[in-house]
Amino acid sequence: MTERMDPHHEIMANIAVTVNDEHVIRVIPVRLTLSDFLRQDLMLTGTHVGCEQGDCGACTVHVDGRATRSCLMLAVQATGCSVQTIESVAGLQLHPLQQAFITHRAFQCGFCTPGIIMTLLEQYQHPPTPALGEDAIRHVLAGHLCRCTGYQQMREAISDVFSALHWPAS
Repeated sequence: MTERMDPHHEIMANIAVTVNDEHVIRVIPVRLTLSDFLRQDLMLTGTHVGCEQGDCGACTVHVDGRATRSCLMLAVQATGCSVQTIESVAGLQLHPLQQAFITHRAFQCGFCTPGIIMTLLEQYQHPPTPALGEDAIRHVLAGHLCRCTGYQQMREAISDVFSALHWPAS
C-alpha cells in the first residue's frame, strides 16, 4: 500500500481488490470504508448503509467468503481480498434464498434484505453443523435490523430453503 497526500491534504492509498470476480485497482482515501468504496466508487448500491456502526447488518458483504460488515472495514484493508456483493448472487436465475424471500413475501421496503441474504449465503455455501434450525435462524437474524416485517416471513423462507437441502433439523 503506497500512501500519498491529495490536493485536499487527505492521505491516499492504492487498493487492488477483486470485487464480484473483477480485479479493481484504485487510489482512494485511506479512511474510506469498504461500504462507501463499493457504493460510491464502484456504483454497487445493493450494499446498503444504515447505522454505520455494524449493528443493522444492511452493509453485509463477503470478504474472502466470510460475511463481513463493510461499514466497519476500511477499503484499504480489502487489498488482496475477494469481495462479493449482493449484485453477484443472482446469475440468470435468482438464488434460492432470493426466490424464497419473494415467495414468502419476506421483505417490504427491502433495505435490510441484501445484508440478510449475504449473511445467509455464507450458511448456505458452508452448511452448519448442526443444521440451520429455528434457533440458529433466529440467531442469524438477530444480527440484522428490520423495521418492516416482524421476521416471521423471513424465518419461513429461510426454513424452506434450508430444509430443501435435506439437512436434518436441529
